Amino acid sequence: MKKRIETINSFIDKSIGTWKSIRSTHSLAFQEFENTNSTISINNIKIDNIEASETLKNFNLELNDPFAIQIKWEAKSDWSEEQTAIFDQTTLIFSKKDSFSGIILKNKGYAESVKSCSNYFLDSEGGLNIKTEYDSTVSFERINFLSMNVRFRYSILKNKSNLSIIQTSHSSEIRELIN
Repeated sequence: MKKRIETINSFIDKSIGTWKSIRSTHSLAFQEFENTNSTISINNIKIDNIEASETLKNFNLELNDPFAIQIKWEAKSDWSEEQTAIFDQTTLIFSKKDSFSGIILKNKGYAESVKSCSNYFLDSEGGLNIKTEYDSTVSFERINFLSMNVRFRYSILKNKSNLSIIQTSHSSEIRELIN
């Protein structure tokens, strides 16, 4: 029997580290798929860190017990013939509504590369569910641990005007263990 993740803090604490990710993305609109191999690094940062401070400036919100993380990644995709790696990062600031739900402020979104505010909640199976409304799309993402060192992530991207599904993706992520 799985033990429920008790708080957003415990979920994030379990996520801290470096992960190898294999993602399959299916573009339903173009009937194409893409496979991506990534190295993802998730780290706690202080709320007064320069990146967190810059993110906070973009929003005029009262936050409840905020904390911040930074996610950096290096990705190689089979989408293009060039096998160059793409490096990027984003800062996420969590503000709790309660132990299981709240908002996430992002300096760069998942589906559209713009600042965004997401709603999140932890479900009864311990999965982190995130919904983000952008200018033209809505993304739904779920992250769940299969074990302490393996997690999966899937997402659905919908057209905001008619809610047609544009894209789906699934990632398997394995923690890099330090010897």
